[in-house]
Amino acid sequence: MSKLIKVRKRRRRKAGTNYKKRKELIKSEIPRLVVRKSNKYILAQVITSKEAQDKIEVGVNSKELLKLGWKFGLKNIPAAYLTGLLLGKKAKKFEQAIVDIGLYRPIKNSRLFAVVKGCTDAGMHINQNIEFDENRIKGLHINKEIEGKLNEIKNKILQ
Repeated sequence: MSKLIKVRKRRRRKAGTNYKKRKELIKSEIPRLVVRKSNKYILAQVITSKEAQDKIEVGVNSKELLKLGWKFGLKNIPAAYLTGLLLGKKAKKFEQAIVDIGLYRPIKNSRLFAVVKGCTDAGMHINQNIEFDENRIKGLHINKEIEGKLNEIKNKILQ
């Protein structure tokens, strides 16, 4: 006699989705600030969910910083901060959002939370209690030239 085996969802088996957390985020009906990092870029999006279907309202890739004159790396902490600032400026109609970092572990002074800091500096209200080291956002741990360029691009974005 064969025994029936209940197979879990593929994304759950591969640890790609935590469905319990996803359900809580969707129930809140507050837009989600989704932050992901790839090998080259930082991606930030504001996503709304209606009847469990996600819709990307606003999305920003750190590659867009090149158009503003950024000449340094596109996935470091200052670039992540500027990406968040750009997203916060584009997503003006979404005053509030919940941070969704997926399966990444929350680490203080990480690129993911630099994006969140950029969004809050642009005017979005995000419930977060992370204190970020300003010297890391300015890029002083990487290169002394980054601070000047960061301020120049920050002013371009906020105008």
